[in-house]
This record gives sequence, C-alpha cells and structure tokens, in this order.
Amino acid sequence: MINRRSFITGLKGSKLNIKEKKFLKRFKPWGIILFSRNIKNISQTRKLTNNIRKIFKDKNYPIMIDQEGGKINRLENIISFDNLTSEYFGDLYIKNKKEFNALYKLFIDNTSYYLECIGVNINTVPVLDLRHKGSSNVIGSRSFSKDPKIVSKIGDLCINHFKSNSIGTIIKHIPGHGLAKVDSHYFTPTIDKSSSYLKKRDFLAFKNKNTFFAMTAHIKFKKIDSENTVTHSKKMIQLIRKEIKFKNILISDDLSMKSLKSSIKRNTIKTFKSGCNLALHCNGNLKEMNIVAENSPKLSSFVIKKTSQFYKILS
Repeated sequence: MINRRSFITGLKGSKLNIKEKKFLKRFKPWGIILFSRNIKNISQTRKLTNNIRKIFKDKNYPIMIDQEGGKINRLENIISFDNLTSEYFGDLYIKNKKEFNALYKLFIDNTSYYLECIGVNINTVPVLDLRHKGSSNVIGSRSFSKDPKIVSKIGDLCINHFKSNSIGTIIKHIPGHGLAKVDSHYFTPTIDKSSSYLKKRDFLAFKNKNTFFAMTAHIKFKKIDSENTVTHSKKMIQLIRKEIKFKNILISDDLSMKSLKSSIKRNTIKTFKSGCNLALHCNGNLKEMNIVAENSPKLSSFVIKKTSQFYKILS
C-alpha cells in the first residue's frame, strides 16, 4: 500500500486494455471506480475486478461503484433497482417504520449481494443531501427527505447495513449539495445561505457519521468561501473537519466535472492543497488519467492507517 498514489481512477471498458494495465502498474492508484460501461454481466465484471486485484496482489484492493438505486443504477445490465429511490424509502420511513426497516434492509442486503458477486467493496452511498424545492433535479429523488434528522437517521442505517455486509460506504456530497440550482456536472452551483442556516439544516445531515469515506461537493458556499468550490476550499475542508467532525478519508467528487473551471492538472493540485485526501477521476480518458496520476502524491500515513482500518471490516 505504501507505494500507491492518492487518486481513484475510472476505466474505459469491460476489460483492462494493455495501456490501462501499464498505467495501473506504474502509478498504483489507491482505488478504482466502476460505471455501467464497465459492467456487462456478473462473470465478466468479476473477471475484471479479479484482474485488477492481481495487479496489486491485494484481495481487499478498493473497487467502488455508484449504486444508489433509482436513476443512479450502475448494475442496470444485471438487475433493475429503478423504482427503489431514496425518496421512496424516505417516504416509507414516515408512513410505516416497520415496513421501512424490513424493506430497506432487504434492499441493502440484495445490493450488497450483487456488489460482492462482481467484486466491489465500496458503495458511494448514502446521499445525505437534503431535498429543496426549486433546486436542480441532479439530486431530486436521490435524497431521502427535506428533513435533516430523517436524512441523518436513514443515513446511519444505510452505513450500518452495508458495513454488516462487509461493504464500505462514502457519504456524499459533503457538506450538502441539495440547495444547488444547477447541475455541478455542467455548471458551478453557488449557495447564498448563511452559515447559521446551513449548520441547522444541510450540514446537520452529515454530522457524526460512522463511515470511513466522504465525497466532497463541487459547489461554492458564497458566505463562507466566495472563491472556491468545497473541493478546492481550505475553509470548507476545515469546516468539514472541525464542525461537521468528519475525521476519516475525504475524497473529491469527479475532477472532470465542469463545475471545476481549471485544467485537470490544476484541479488535481488544488484538491490536495485544500486538504482532500484522495482525488477522484471517472471518465477513463487515459490522457487525463496520466495528468491526475502525475500530480497526485503518494499515500499519506493518515490514508494508509484509515485504509487498514477499513480493510478490517472486509475480513
């Protein structure tokens, strides 16, 4: 683990090509993220993840996925979870807690079963962003509720259920993406709410979460740092550490998203300067992957320690 670099990378297709193998051997990213383009069926995906782990000689090597259910369903070629949105579970939590508890555990147990089948050990859930009227639908049904207490409670259940299935979780998008009026994949959302408002609502949903990983939001909170998105803001990272009290590994959202206005190189450098621990790059573009890799430092002792702690839930 000591020689790995502080980034997570996507891959182009359903199997490793020669250039990707060379890239992984040379730069040794901390982890890999899979998307629908990488997943045709269970046996093909298991072969892909096995081949990745053979390169690193590490049965626990971090391989992650965005498998939320609803519209974010990377397992679409294997199984449909299209109707099982976070909004559905949030509504059920209010209507019938007993039914919610049974169905939500079943949903996570089933998801975990398929993730284990394909060799994935981290899921980028729960989404702890609040649902706000008039906001971009980039979150929408991916949110459990407009109530931070409900979001927080279901978030805790999500983390614990996946942990009991030996799957790590990544809370997102810390410290809250729900107020964004534009999609950060294409534009830079700017939030104008006061710090006191945010602490009572959007930020509150992320407090005291027992997960090894969190993913930052590519949005600006104007009244706290008018210059930088959370991913590139020392002030916002300090707030996440000191006020939200997240003490584990902080991962950037995808560095190729259009919310970040600099070059890939500059976006990578700024991610580490702000205090993020790992940089995420998703699109499988080898030229961009090389730039991210070359500008990502070796793993810090902090990341090595926390990764070792994460490995213990896998055994």
